[in-house]
Amino acid sequence: MTPAPGVVRVAAGQAVAVSGDISANVATAVRLVDLAAGQGVRLLVLPEAFLTGYDEAAFVGPIPSADDLDGAWLEPLRQAAATADMVVVVSTPLRRGDLRRLTMLVIRPYGAVTAPYDKQHVDSDEAAYFSDGPCGASIDVDGLRLGLSICYDSSFPEHARDAADGGAVGYLNSAAFFPGSAHRRDVALAARALDNGMYVVLAAATGTCGDHRFIGGSAIFDPEGRPLARLGEEEGLAIADLDPAVVAETRAVRTMHADRRDLGSRLR
Repeated sequence: MTPAPGVVRVAAGQAVAVSGDISANVATAVRLVDLAAGQGVRLLVLPEAFLTGYDEAAFVGPIPSADDLDGAWLEPLRQAAATADMVVVVSTPLRRGDLRRLTMLVIRPYGAVTAPYDKQHVDSDEAAYFSDGPCGASIDVDGLRLGLSICYDSSFPEHARDAADGGAVGYLNSAAFFPGSAHRRDVALAARALDNGMYVVLAAATGTCGDHRFIGGSAIFDPEGRPLARLGEEEGLAIADLDPAVVAETRAVRTMHADRRDLGSRLR
């Protein structure tokens, strides 16, 4: 079924990534694009560091460069996006001059590839490999503004709030959660949706990559924090439609986003 006008069908995809094997991971991303295309998806979001795999051995090895986004290494995914008429958001470590960042690439169906967002909240285990990004970012897909985030960013309410303040009706998060972090994953992403009356799309790493195991859990939450679609640890897609009218209706009733106050100084 084709979504109604103004509605964007989104998929959060997850599959096993191979540590350090960019060509294999690009091929897996292509497979997920093809799977999503058959279900009317317009936007596909993939997990954190998916193109290299989330693994220290990959982080210290060769990683893509911001100067080579039009290179042959990404051509299969550019072609798949064009064939499917789909926007693909995929995370990768990226060299920006002397800096190394955890980045979201945005591949448009007309072939353009941009790297608009670098993870702003690099956690302690990643700090040896990557530096924090300098600013937030959003993208527009078919008239819907969507904030970008990577994993630990979603633990900071102000990060999603900044996206919502900038007009976002959805918050895209590429992540990698280890065993034992399912509760934090589920609470934080649902809370960001409820806080701001907006959709949240979580694409989470799954399976084993290098020395690490990941727990998947890719999901799409509605503007009240309820899961519309959710995966376990299997390869696949969580698919749902993002409807800006639902965002408007929710924000009219659940007015937390509009009701934030300057709390002034704190008495002690």
